[in-house]
Amino acid sequence: MSANIALTKSLPDPARFARTFGPYLRTQWPLIAGALAALLGGTLLRILEPWPLKLVIDRLAGYGAGDGRVHLPAVEELAPGTLIAVAAAALVLITGLRALAGYLSTVGFALAGSRALTRIRAALFRHLQSLSLDFHQRARGGDLTVRMVSDIGMLQEVAVTALLPMLGNLLILIGMFAVMFWLDPQLALIALIPLPLLAAATWHRGRRIQEAARRTRKREGSLAATASESIAAIKTIRSLSLAGHFADAFGSQNSASLRDGVRTKRLSAGLERGVDVLIALATALVLWLGAERVLARVLTPGELLVFLAYLKSAFRPVRDFAKYAARLAKASAAGERVLDLFTQQPDVRDLPGAVAAPALTGHVRFEHVHFSYPDSAGALRDIDLGIDPGTHVAVVGPSGSGKSTLISLLLRLYDPRAGRLLIDGRDIRDFTQDSLRARISLLPQDTLLFATTVRENIAFGAAGVSDAEIEAAARLANAHDFIEALPESYDTVLAERGATLSNGQRQRIAIARAAVRNSPILILDEPTTGLDRESETLVMQAIARLARGRTTLHVTHRIDAARDADRILFVEHGRVVEDGDHDTLLRLNGRYAAFWHSHRRAEASFGEVQHVAGF
Repeated sequence: MSANIALTKSLPDPARFARTFGPYLRTQWPLIAGALAALLGGTLLRILEPWPLKLVIDRLAGYGAGDGRVHLPAVEELAPGTLIAVAAAALVLITGLRALAGYLSTVGFALAGSRALTRIRAALFRHLQSLSLDFHQRARGGDLTVRMVSDIGMLQEVAVTALLPMLGNLLILIGMFAVMFWLDPQLALIALIPLPLLAAATWHRGRRIQEAARRTRKREGSLAATASESIAAIKTIRSLSLAGHFADAFGSQNSASLRDGVRTKRLSAGLERGVDVLIALATALVLWLGAERVLARVLTPGELLVFLAYLKSAFRPVRDFAKYAARLAKASAAGERVLDLFTQQPDVRDLPGAVAAPALTGHVRFEHVHFSYPDSAGALRDIDLGIDPGTHVAVVGPSGSGKSTLISLLLRLYDPRAGRLLIDGRDIRDFTQDSLRARISLLPQDTLLFATTVRENIAFGAAGVSDAEIEAAARLANAHDFIEALPESYDTVLAERGATLSNGQRQRIAIARAAVRNSPILILDEPTTGLDRESETLVMQAIARLARGRTTLHVTHRIDAARDADRILFVEHGRVVEDGDHDTLLRLNGRYAAFWHSHRRAEASFGEVQHVAGF
């Protein structure tokens, strides 16, 4: 009982589907209306299809105008040979028109569905881009890709190959049973006897198939996530000899997916065979009783033939549901996974009335800002400080103290739990997110380059930038010389994530990208991490040129990089505990001074070790 309740609760909510996907389908109403008209026309032609054969059979069996329920005097006056020729021509014409109507309805629905689902995929991509970092840090990238590409693709495929044919067959069922009741109500009622059994079997098995398909789609998402993570980290995996571990994890998930897939196929095959048996029993029952009614001259042989032809077609929707049950269940599960993403709401969004950020001078103000991540203690507590335009501020402190959180709030990747941030005296929430971030250049620790040309990588985020400006930015970033040495210079297509470049080269291209934006605020987040001494020198020289005249927040663990800043903020336990220039903070002999001396001693010890080792 509890399993049945759980299955019932897990079934898809049609109203939820309609609310989410309806607006996209409404834009295709002209095409859908035309396809529906063709579908209705095809249904009527399907109902007419057995009648030419009925007229011929009745004439050959010797039935006349007074026999049966259908009387067509004009047809009955035709000679037998003429009747056969007319019936054959009518059969060809009806079949041809039905094929044309079926083609038009299939193509119309396919176009409407493809256009709507293409718009849904684009909307889902934009929606994912808008979701907050909290969501993306919890989600697995491979699973999101499967939902956006594979799940929507499955909806598109099944809508054309299963759902629309079933809709047409449902209309055929209604029309044919209406004619069957007109021909012989008693025999039609007998034909309906198996229908409740078919419905019960379909409902019971269908729910189980739906649940199995839902598990399969979930496992396929996990498989994609595991594969994506292992491929992205292939260098680390090989270096740490973790290939076997990841292969075992993937194999375990793959086997579980196989079991769920086999279970779905088994349930679907069992449902399809059971439906075939019930339909055969219904056909045999109607044939037996119908033959008796023909012998009693209540029906003509042709009318019984029409009845049997209708019965075979009328039960097709049930047979097709059994045939397509697994695919429909997978599509339903895929649709639910897409809906789940659409229901996710970003924590950070543009407020009503938000405007584009104007040209800014770069005056930054934190007013009693508090922030904490979900399910964690406070990351920042009562941050209250102002930064004048053009000031170079270094943010230092132990790991986990809240340094990176400061810049995440300034970029409005998160919103404070209390307090506010202002730029040039205006709350940053008054600006649209895109326009705010366009006024800020970011140089992160992990530089992201794209699989396109060097020129396009530099120009990202700066619409309309000229080739001369791109080259000037590259020269500022100490990148021009190595770019010129590439096979196609600025038109060289980089590997994914810039894998063919060194860390220092990638970072210098990122500096050039920041330079072409020409924004008043510059954020540096550990930009020299992982660089060798020579690359670090080149990068720091480029950063010094880039930071001139800009309000710069430089998060760094390298104490030497902080030394030359106009101002140093020492952050600890989510608070700014010391604030001043290097010399002032050393004289204060507080937390920054201890931090400085500790790093100097560590560097001295490291230098002695290198000397002894002969480096």
